[in-house]
Amino acid sequence: MLIRNLPNFLTLCNLLSGCLGIQLLFSGFPLSASYCILLSGVFDFFDGMVARALKVSSPIGKDLDSLADMVSFGVLPGFLAFHLLSANYDGGLFSGNDMEGGLVNGAYLAYLGFLVPFFSAIRLAIFNHDTRQTDSFIGLPTPANAFFWCGLVVGLENGTWWLLAHPAIIALITILFSVLLVVPLEMFSFKMKSMGWKGNQLRYIFILMAVPVLVVLKVPGFAAVVVMFILFSVFQSWLNKRKFADKEV
Repeated sequence: MLIRNLPNFLTLCNLLSGCLGIQLLFSGFPLSASYCILLSGVFDFFDGMVARALKVSSPIGKDLDSLADMVSFGVLPGFLAFHLLSANYDGGLFSGNDMEGGLVNGAYLAYLGFLVPFFSAIRLAIFNHDTRQTDSFIGLPTPANAFFWCGLVVGLENGTWWLLAHPAIIALITILFSVLLVVPLEMFSFKMKSMGWKGNQLRYIFILMAVPVLVVLKVPGFAAVVVMFILFSVFQSWLNKRKFADKEV
């Protein structure tokens, strides 16, 4: 009985990590909060892998997974976006932990950060009932969006993404990535029917490009990798439409 509930336990660890991240952010530790997203991602990966290995599945487990993802990959990155938009940029990105002070200085754009959990909830609800999303995704997956925000926060702090360190730019990024969560764009997944090259070319090329980026940039590299994932998916979608058009001709 305990073994069969191991996937649900890992899902709850995902939820716990998301809650811890929110608490750390409110306590003035945005970088530690960002790392909690990565920890949640580890639990999210292993709960699915363990469930498949044990061949256990239930509606409760599926709903529990969505609820945990909503906190870790929806609410937490939403508050990170809020924090970035309301931070005091005068003495460094995270020099001021006074959220209210940031808002008094005119950072009302900070509330755009709540678009992330708003569209994440829609995305997760659609995913649970969309039979098309078995071998691919429709719209940006919530974990990928959360990894982007993790990489962006860490990269802004250590100077990797200094060109993006402006509230207007972050506001545009917030809107763009929120919309990408629900846009009807097919994005590839890493669920492969075989390990062969044929049919998996795009996946292997993406991995070969993503690994060096993460090795060189480390955690900030997750932001770049997610952007690569989106661009690769757009390219694949264009190729699929072109092949379909050629067949009709």
